[in-house]
Amino acid sequence: MKIALMDSGIGLLAATAAVRRLRPDADLVLSLDPEGMPWGARTSEDLTERALAVAEAAAARRPDALIVGCNTATVHALTALRARLEPGLPVIGTVPAIKPAAAGGGHLAIWATPATTGSTYQRTLIRDFAGGVPVTEVPCWGLAEAVERADEAAIDAAVSAAAALTPDEVTTVVLGCTHYELVAERIRAAVQRPGRPPLVLHGSAGAVVAQALRRLGEQPAPGATPHGTLTVLLSGREGTLPAPALAYDEGRLLRAVTPAG
Repeated sequence: MKIALMDSGIGLLAATAAVRRLRPDADLVLSLDPEGMPWGARTSEDLTERALAVAEAAAARRPDALIVGCNTATVHALTALRARLEPGLPVIGTVPAIKPAAAGGGHLAIWATPATTGSTYQRTLIRDFAGGVPVTEVPCWGLAEAVERADEAAIDAAVSAAAALTPDEVTTVVLGCTHYELVAERIRAAVQRPGRPPLVLHGSAGAVVAQALRRLGEQPAPGATPHGTLTVLLSGREGTLPAPALAYDEGRLLRAVTPAG
């Protein structure tokens, strides 16, 4: 089995690590766009064009499924990606885990990029899946960019700023950008209030990978022989993981994997 994942940068690491843990026998193709990042600042049309190019580079490696490991790309390009690649190649998007988070009750905060916060897309998800709970949308200025660079000081500053916008009564935080899952425990520590119940965090990586396996008719097999290979494509050309990826547990998990020949 071969699974491809795409993003402009290393936000796809959370889902990639989830694939590696659930199916260590799967070959992985990571398709990034360092020449075009960040995608969030682009127009919808421009982003879609970049995303299609990155997806087609991955598709040329003949994977069995393609995971769009980016919330922004899912919002703007998922329809075009599916129109171009399906039914031959299943395409799985990344959606913020608002529905399961709201099911737990309590005050909900959604941490997302400033472009996503307040967007029609996010407001629709809130309306459809979180109508019964209080919701605070928290714009996280500069956090995705800081995570992408593995800039420790900038990450701390961005997390602190977003935590200051998060009400004390929040019991659950939805990580509405895949980059944020790489610093989940820092977010937990910043938002957890003394004397309050343990904060619940909801990322998307596990659910996205589970959906990919379902689309393929496969089951998790964490005990499988770990012989899966890794191919990294940088704006369509074969390369290696960007150095900042190795600052995170998810990136280090992939470091020992033998690249595909």
